[in-house]
Formats: sequence, structure tokens, C-alpha cells
Amino acid sequence: MSEIFEKNLAGRASKLKIASVVLSENMRSGNFRSINSGQGIEFSDVREYMLGDNVRSIDWNVTARMGRAFIKQYEEDKELNVFCILDCSLSMLSGSNGKSKIRTACDVAALLILAALNNLGASGAIFFDSEIRFSCQPKAGRENAMMILSKLDSLDFSSSVGGSVLASAIKAGAVMLKRRSLVFVISDFRTADYKSELAFLAQKHDVVAIRINDPSDSELPKIGTLPFSDYETHKTMLLPTSSSRFAEEWFEENRKNVGAWNDFCVKHNVFPLPILTNEDAVLVLTNFFASRKRH
Repeated sequence: MSEIFEKNLAGRASKLKIASVVLSENMRSGNFRSINSGQGIEFSDVREYMLGDNVRSIDWNVTARMGRAFIKQYEEDKELNVFCILDCSLSMLSGSNGKSKIRTACDVAALLILAALNNLGASGAIFFDSEIRFSCQPKAGRENAMMILSKLDSLDFSSSVGGSVLASAIKAGAVMLKRRSLVFVISDFRTADYKSELAFLAQKHDVVAIRINDPSDSELPKIGTLPFSDYETHKTMLLPTSSSRFAEEWFEENRKNVGAWNDFCVKHNVFPLPILTNEDAVLVLTNFFASRKRH
């Protein structure tokens, strides 16, 4: 595997673990229904009925024994459920200046899983390319989180073929999740026919669409006419990078694609979060959760 694709997640584990401590508090204080509403409610105690209480909460057995009205009290289950859907398709191997999309994506996924672990929450994941390569239902505990991180670090692209099953991965995630969760879909979203699945997922869960971008998506270095190869199709074409007209069209095409993606997310209650490969993922995620807290 060439340097631009090298993940070496294990070598960066200590740094990621430290950074995740900062993220964990910001994640929990973020204004997400998955965290603040509680998913399950567990019986806690009874107390005497007070004017204004919901009569449907009356415990009739206790009321009959005591001769006066008592109501049931419940405790919300606020365990944080984090689920990552990670795109490992060939287009994610692209990048520039020694940084690939897949490395950034893996760092983001690792940070989120570790942050969930710090919050004593449950974590789960789906990894996919042209098929679903790995899936794990959300479970609490260090063992499960470490297993997901181990799978991240051992990703192998040698047998990958072109294509992406983003829609199928989102649909599978919707089936696997039994309680309201904070779902992160991490991808470059360079595929079609996933939008209805993403919109449906957001009806039942808090969904953050993390779009991994590279600076070369919008601007190529001006170094003349050079051959470029598509990772998915392996087709090669000559691109006139020094042409001002080409540079404008390249930039505009990316701007329209990202803008349409952003508009779709906002319309369907998906939180859009673009991250560039040359950005500090920890800072971007921290700022995102902090902005959610303010809202």
C-alpha cells in the first residue's frame, strides 16, 4: 500500500485516545435527541399524587393499599448509542499531499468510537465498499470498542473492486439499530441512490453525514496536462490543469455537488459536516459538537 493510503491507526492510537476525551464531553452535551430525550424509561419509585400530575401515571395497586393516590416515577435511560457507517470504497483511497480520505475517515471513526467509550455508551459500526465488509450491533464496554478499532486498523483494500453499497449499508444500519442512536455516516458520498435511505434513517435517529473531502476535489495544482486515473473505474483521462477555464469548471462542479448534498441533508434533518483531509479532524468535530450545544 503506498504512503498516501497508509492508515497506521495503531501508531496514532495514543493521540486519538487523548483527543477523544475532549470530544466525549462535547458529544454528550451536544443538542441531540438521542442523548437528551432518553430512549428507554425504567421504573424508579412512587410518590404521592400532586395536582397537575398525569392521571395515567397513577399506580393503582399502591393507591388501593394506601388509600390515597400515588404515581409511578421513571428514570430516563440516557446511555449514548453511537453507530458509525464507514465508506471504504476505492474512491476513498484518493487524496493529496500524503493524506488520503480513508485515513481521515478512519481517524474520525476511531475518535467517535473512543468518545462513546469514554461516555460509557454503546458503539457499533458498519464498514463497506462494494459490499458490506463488517458489521457490529451497538454494545457497551471496552471489549466491543477495541474490536471495532482493531477492524479499522486491519482494513485491507487489496481485494476491493469498484462500486459502493452506501444505500445498502444505511439500510442495514436502520435494521440493526433497536433504539434511538447517534449515527455518523462517514463517506465522500461519490455515489448515487442513497438519499431515500439516508432520509429514512434520520426519521428515527440523529444522523450526522460526515463528508470527507480533499482539496484536490475543488482545485488541482497547475502543472500542465497530465493523466489522471479514476480509482473506481480505473479509467484514465488527460486533464489540462493549467487551463483557467478547466480550473473554473472543476471548482464549480464540486461546489454544485457539495451544495446539493448540503441542501438535501438540511431538508431531511441530517446534520451535514464536511471535513477536509488537510484539516484537524479533532478540531472540526469539537467545533461541531460545541455548535450543537449552543443550539
